[in-house]
Order: sequence, then C-alpha cells, then structure tokens
Amino acid sequence: MTIAAIEAGGTKFVLGILESEPGRKTPSILSKTRIPTGDPESTILAAAAWFESAFNEYGRAGSLGVASFGPLAGRHGQPSWGRIGPTPKPGWTGFDLPGALRSALGMAPVIDTDVNAAALAEGLWGASRGLSDHVYVTVGTGIGGGVVSNGRLLHGAGHPETGHVPVPREPDDDYPGRCPFHGSCLEGMASGPALAERWDAAAETLGAGHPAWDLEARYLASGFLPLVHVLATQRIVLGGGLGSAPGLIELVRVHLSRRLAGYAPRLDEPGAMETFIVPPGLGGDAGLLGAAALAMGLATKRQLGSRLRAL
Repeated sequence: MTIAAIEAGGTKFVLGILESEPGRKTPSILSKTRIPTGDPESTILAAAAWFESAFNEYGRAGSLGVASFGPLAGRHGQPSWGRIGPTPKPGWTGFDLPGALRSALGMAPVIDTDVNAAALAEGLWGASRGLSDHVYVTVGTGIGGGVVSNGRLLHGAGHPETGHVPVPREPDDDYPGRCPFHGSCLEGMASGPALAERWDAAAETLGAGHPAWDLEARYLASGFLPLVHVLATQRIVLGGGLGSAPGLIELVRVHLSRRLAGYAPRLDEPGAMETFIVPPGLGGDAGLLGAAALAMGLATKRQLGSRLRAL
C-alpha cells in the first residue's frame, strides 16, 4: 500500500511517500523532501508538483494523510474540519487546506493536527507503544500537544490546545510574552522565538549551564501540570527542535516533580519520572508517520490499544 503523507508545519512542509506492507510494523519512508511554508497557494502548488513527480516514480498513492499546524477550525468529522484557524502566519487564517489539496492532487486527505498525528504514531510504533493514555508535546516555533485518551485521539468541540494554557510567571521574569493572542501563555513564554527574544540569542548558541534552560524547564513543568491532574496521562513525549535540546528533559522532570509536591504518588516512585517524560521514539519522523497512520485509517479504530496489540 503506497501512502502520500504531509507534515504541514509553520516554517516547512515535509512531504513523503511511504509504503505499508503486511507484517511490517512501521511504514517505510520511500522518499521525502522539505519545502518552505510560504503563502498557501504557492506552497500547495510546490507540494503538488513534488507528489506528481513522486507518483511517476513510485506509483500513485492510494491515500493521503495530513498532519497540519494549528489551530484547525471546525469540529472533527464534520465537513468544515481542517480549515486553518486564527494564526499569525500571513494568508493562512481561514485557508481550506483539505479542499486545496483535494483540488491539486485529486485525493481526499485525512487531516488532523500535527501533534495529534505525532501522538498517534508514537502510540502505534514509538515511545508510547502499548499505552492507552499519552500526550505528545512539541516545543519549537510554537508549543502544541496531541492527546490520546482511553485509547483514542482526543477531539471535542475542537482539538486540544496545550500550548495556550496560562502559566504562572516565574519570579523576577519580566518578559511580557510573545503570543499574539494571549501574551504570557505557555507558548508565549517558552516557545523557541520567546526564548530567543528573551535572551537575545538563538537556543543553539546557549551553553548547557545557561540560565535560559532552567527557566525554560520551569515554564514547561507548569504547563505540564494539567496533563497530570486533568488528563491523568501515563506518559508525556517531549519533542520538537527546542524540546529535544540536550539536558532539557532532565530539568523538566526535576521541576515537575517539585511542582507536584507529592500529590501524584505514582510519579514519586523510583524511576517513575524518567519513564513519564521521555523523548520521541520516532525522532523527527513522528509527524510524517502520523500523517501516514491517518491515511491508513488507524485513528478510526474503536480503541488504539486493541490495534497496538495486533501490530
């Protein structure tokens, strides 16, 4: 089965052709490329041109999955689902991404958020395999989270928004926040652009002992509290360009443990925090593999747990 997959990010689109074979647990990535995210029309045209070339080489795909940056407007499963919601990205607010791809490629895409797709893939084939309740959080240009609850991707009136929750301001931090909608929400205080603006330096230029990392970990720990208390999740997979920075995950574990203050005894057991917050098992391919999983219909199973046991 040949699959077309798109990880539609705010700065780049990752396009891929994958193959799922009977008996193979994780789809094989036959070919992939990256194109910059420009205005909607030029981005879709560039994506369509690459896929048409890839189809000539690998054969036409039977399905198309899209893991998109958010927010996505509408309600999951309804015709309006998949339009881009309010975003600072010029030209994208209100854009009908599924409709544009359908017109350009002649294929009806299965679409969800990039983080929901990554959570799906990590549960099927990665760091959360075998768990019924888990979250994938990406920290990079923005902050977002995909949620699997009771074996199913979580959707309600919309989709989960873990990056726009309010977080308490850390002492002596007078940075106003960067989110154009909420100012000092988690994304506004701890995204990659926020870190760079606060310290006037790119994250990759900051040494391991720089105070930026401890402050970053404190904000992320505050943002993770609802995932523990409200969702009662079994695991948080922390990914993204900034989320994967060396040493950050260890700091987040320390500060989350302090903030819980013994109120979640299951996470006070020896080694529990080390298995609660973990790096992605699929590396940088979680989003693309998640898009493939959407195309394969794996998110529509009644319970992902039963699918996991079958794979």
